[in-house]
Amino acid sequence: MTQPSVSPLELWLPDLRRFDPAHPLLALLRRADPLPAGPRGYLAGLVGHFDVAGDLPAGALTRELIVGDAGTGHWLCADPAWVQPDLNGARLLACGQLQLDLEEALALAEPLRAVFDDAGMTLEVSSPDRWHVRVPDDVSFPAFAAPEQALGEDLYEHLPEGPDGRRWRVLMNEVQVLLHQHPLNAERRERGLPPINSLWLWGGGRLPETVGSRLGGAIGDDLLLRALAQRAGLSMTPRSVAAVEAATRGWLVDLQDLPADEVAGQWWPSIQVLAQKQPLLLSFSSGERWLHRPWHRLRLWRRGGR
Repeated sequence: MTQPSVSPLELWLPDLRRFDPAHPLLALLRRADPLPAGPRGYLAGLVGHFDVAGDLPAGALTRELIVGDAGTGHWLCADPAWVQPDLNGARLLACGQLQLDLEEALALAEPLRAVFDDAGMTLEVSSPDRWHVRVPDDVSFPAFAAPEQALGEDLYEHLPEGPDGRRWRVLMNEVQVLLHQHPLNAERRERGLPPINSLWLWGGGRLPETVGSRLGGAIGDDLLLRALAQRAGLSMTPRSVAAVEAATRGWLVDLQDLPADEVAGQWWPSIQVLAQKQPLLLSFSSGERWLHRPWHRLRLWRRGGR
């Protein structure tokens, strides 16, 4: 296997299993050199690009990016979520990006504030899709599952466990009861939108003093990636065709949140341009990695399978 001698431009792509065998991107893989597997999953991928001591404190990082007041406090993400009951319990079907505007978010959060106040915490609506909880320094965090770990799965398998987790399970239950009764959710159903009937707590911790990275910069729209880039002092450019086609060695282009069909449509022409002029590290969120160099297009004998 060939290892890149100079940091190539890295394309962070969706799970390889989402790509149809006829997807044009797979033509690059057939002519590229396979590399040892990299990180698997969204959070592991971020940690693979940024050096942060301990667990990734997503709450503090995103609060600092959006509002700028994370300071030295303990923060949790408290993302608006949609939980669907079923015969065996309930499943987390969506977390964040639930088509909320600020007025709706504030209305949903209002009855919840007293619940968090009684627990000695403060609920903050940082943006319509990103809520946070400020937690006293003397409160211990159990292990909270990140949304990517729980989406589509039985909710109760991912609730915090043990003595430390009990108070959080009680808190989350109270939140769910209040949101279930909120009149705004009836209005959302009438508009064909899913209800906001839970908050997903995750990413606890304090703002890290330093964040390191070997990247030269990043292109993407992900909030936590932006927060880490800001803390590491990296350039961060919103995702656009022009930005992607201008990307160069040592940078990361974040496409991992997109459907594979969108990669084939909107972004494939830009990927072709990049592949013709510089080495590309094709990193899939499922861990597979390939190195493609411009001259690999001459490997005509590799037209067969992957």
